[in-house]
Amino acid sequence: MKTVRFEDISAEFKRRVEHIVWCSATTVDTKGRPRSRILHPIWEGPVGWIATGRHSLKEKHLAQTPFVSLSYWTPEQEQVHAECATSWEDEVDEKHRLWDLFKELPPPVGYDPGLFFQGGPEDPECGFLRLDPWRLEVWSLNDLITGTASQVWIP
Repeated sequence: MKTVRFEDISAEFKRRVEHIVWCSATTVDTKGRPRSRILHPIWEGPVGWIATGRHSLKEKHLAQTPFVSLSYWTPEQEQVHAECATSWEDEVDEKHRLWDLFKELPPPVGYDPGLFFQGGPEDPECGFLRLDPWRLEVWSLNDLITGTASQVWIP
């Protein structure tokens, strides 16, 4: 493991998360057990966003343990692991900005959140979950084979 500045991995991090798009996301349920699902975060530098149901099982899990572990993987064995603190964005202007961000980015990264939330960004079911990583790791099988250490950013 080699600790790096975010700037040192930002281009490769962006390339991978925008190529892979979907990740496995794990929360901890109310009984302390891990629970995984597939999610589609959008990243603005080191900050991620997930458009998701505001009153979901995920919300119940995060209310008790506000952390999520994200894992991206390709068949070529390229990986990104993001360990994040989470918080809900409830500011109306910011929800509108995020709604537009999701709609305006080209697919497959961007998509229309209106497919899921017909009431727009002020729909009571529309939630934007902020991801603030406390650890990002970029690694690959090729790195392992060549003896190259994984690159880890810790803010």
